[in-house]
Amino acid sequence: MLTEERREAILRMVERQGSITVKEAAAEMGVSAVTVRQDVRDLAGRGLVVRVHGGAMSPAAAGQAAAPGGAAGSTARQGPSFGLVVPPGDYYYPEIVRGVQEAARAQGVRVVLAVSGDTLDEIREQTRRLVAAGAEGLLLMPRAGIEPAEEVERWLSGLDTPAVLVDRRAPGHAGRLEQVASDHAHGAGLAVRHLAGLGHGRIALIARAESPNTVLIQEGYAAACRDLGLPTGPEYRVETAEGPTATGWFDELVQAVERREVGAALVHNDLDAVTLVGLLQTRGLRVPEDLAVVTYDDEVAELSDVPLTAVAPPKRAVGAWAVELLRRRLADPTAPLAELLLRPELRVRASSGAAKTP
Repeated sequence: MLTEERREAILRMVERQGSITVKEAAAEMGVSAVTVRQDVRDLAGRGLVVRVHGGAMSPAAAGQAAAPGGAAGSTARQGPSFGLVVPPGDYYYPEIVRGVQEAARAQGVRVVLAVSGDTLDEIREQTRRLVAAGAEGLLLMPRAGIEPAEEVERWLSGLDTPAVLVDRRAPGHAGRLEQVASDHAHGAGLAVRHLAGLGHGRIALIARAESPNTVLIQEGYAAACRDLGLPTGPEYRVETAEGPTATGWFDELVQAVERREVGAALVHNDLDAVTLVGLLQTRGLRVPEDLAVVTYDDEVAELSDVPLTAVAPPKRAVGAWAVELLRRRLADPTAPLAELLLRPELRVRASSGAAKTP
């Protein structure tokens, strides 16, 4: 069936029934739901149908539904519907979700939320349900560390529904997948350069072992140290099971500070940095006099006993751009694919200071 023949068939279905769903039309014509959605967008652009959530209505039926007392007044919906898959828990991601909500509201987009499962099969099923319920595009922020990674990559690269990877980096072969993320490597470099500019010659890195951003932060930290001619390390990894109060790495750090081997640290994330300040104080060490601290996150950094200098990823902007990329993709499926990296900013507070003179 040629494109115009298919669209004429959709028009006849709408005229005959008053409204259609994308799922039913796709099944009747033996084409994909993505194809029918594109046809509906084209017909709506010509004023021949009215787009509603999950389908289309004839202009007459839509007018009747929108009129006071119309039987279907509450079901007519303008604008597309997006499915959003987010990781469970973690205080980092709600700001991104708020960015998605604000942008969606401003652009007349409906967003349906699903929480990422622990396995690839669960995520596949979640996205299938979102698409079956009328989602025309997907905003994907799946839980990090799902194995096997090769299967995750194959699934992402083979998606036939327009999708944007949110605050995740696309695999080597991303297919038609787009992405928007914070440039965490750049953010780590900002912290290192700030501390080096204050005279610190050795900067420790303390990072969460399980965070998907840790590898990128480590890369940015190492690159900045290399560019500035500084040694890297010591580096410490905080395990979730241990928490920031674990004595192993902390005792090592305290000894390095007391020996004047380390005078500054980049800590990922805020909660670990706030805890570190308190632990240092219990050992008679001061921030920033004995250890200058820059945290990576800026969710609660200002609430620390010593307000923390922080690298702030542009979380809301990441969410807003994800909506915009997907909206543009639906409007023009032939447009070039986009990969956006948004740069964090450094917010200087009391926890970073000049290096102590010998």
